[in-house]
Amino acid sequence: NALEVVTTVIVGVMVGVEFCVAFFVNPILNGLPGDNGLRGRSHGARLLGAVMPFWYIGSLVLAAIWAVAGWHHRGSGLVVTAAALLIVSVVMSLLLLVPINNRVKTWTAEGLPADWKEQMNRWDRFHYVRVAVIVAAFALLVTALA
Repeated sequence: NALEVVTTVIVGVMVGVEFCVAFFVNPILNGLPGDNGLRGRSHGARLLGAVMPFWYIGSLVLAAIWAVAGWHHRGSGLVVTAAALLIVSVVMSLLLLVPINNRVKTWTAEGLPADWKEQMNRWDRFHYVRVAVIVAAFALLVTALA
């Protein structure tokens, strides 16, 4: 039970952070005057870019352990599906979001690429999809826990 609760809480907090970034932090930063929003996003890319890989991989590992340990228990299919969705989120991150994030964290107001707004919008769109994926994974883990 401890593994199930810890996994659910860790994934749930990760979902909360990513939901907040998508629907509150980035829109707030986008509304700031001048390059202040860009500075905030660049700082966020550095800060969260350092933490989130461990959080995503750790969540996946915990869900996988839960899936293996509870293979013959009720709800194991939900946990396996949640783990598969977490794999999708990690693959999406590595292939779609991290490359953009790595560029963003080096940007300064003096050295912006011409398409920086397009890149931000692309990152936001991919992030919305990733948030939907991890919300679904979290819902499945909560359902399996209940």
